[in-house]
Amino acid sequence: MLSPEIPPARSVLAPDGTNIATYEFGDPDAPTVLAVHGFASSALLNWHATGWVRDLTRAGYHVIAIDQRGHGASDKPHHISSYSMDALVGDVLTVLDTFMLDEVDYVGYSLGARVGWAAARELPDRISRVVLGGIPDGDPLTRFRIDEARAHITHGHEITDRLTGTYLQMASGIEGNDLAALVSLVEGMRGGPQPGPENAPPQPVLFATGSEDPIIDASRALASAAGEAFFEIPGRNHFNAPTSRAFRDAAIAFLKKT
Repeated sequence: MLSPEIPPARSVLAPDGTNIATYEFGDPDAPTVLAVHGFASSALLNWHATGWVRDLTRAGYHVIAIDQRGHGASDKPHHISSYSMDALVGDVLTVLDTFMLDEVDYVGYSLGARVGWAAARELPDRISRVVLGGIPDGDPLTRFRIDEARAHITHGHEITDRLTGTYLQMASGIEGNDLAALVSLVEGMRGGPQPGPENAPPQPVLFATGSEDPIIDASRALASAAGEAFFEIPGRNHFNAPTSRAFRDAAIAFLKKT
């Protein structure tokens, strides 16, 4: 089965005036999966190009994939205040309300998993089951050097911090990314409550992390402390884990559980 054709993006207006691009696939009367991508990626890169949309629709799901603010075809504000966790969770709620979805399953990767953790807690009556890929406990971006990133973007200064350089190099390699907006997102998302066993979502959750991802031990520990299932994605690192068929199969099997 070929991947469904990419529909035109449908823009949803968040309460603060930010336009959020959404893509709808499959039968609208089928159970819905809301798919939320990772940092510096997009709905189409994370979910359509990797086979998730194809496999989810083949499994009988209706899929809504969103471009998070600062990404893809969505607006990319530069103000740090536009990127609080409350704002990103508010975008999820706006999409659910706009599409008149009373209940969905949620699949998120990396940044999308962190948003999913918070959204599942805030919207327990709207989100039924949750798949969180590539998420550790704590705040993984505390090491990101915002000063170096801004100096590089504005003046071309060399980045000495390896993690900061890796993320900016990855982000700059994706057409349409706005590096200044993404750095504002990192700064805006810092601080506040972080995922931990004390604030775990009430829904059933499947954690999944690549076997070659440095965060795997922290991710496994978070799943264990929260009393939830964990799937080790064989042979994958943080950046290519969404391409894994084993990950897709495990997620769909989890979503199918009653």
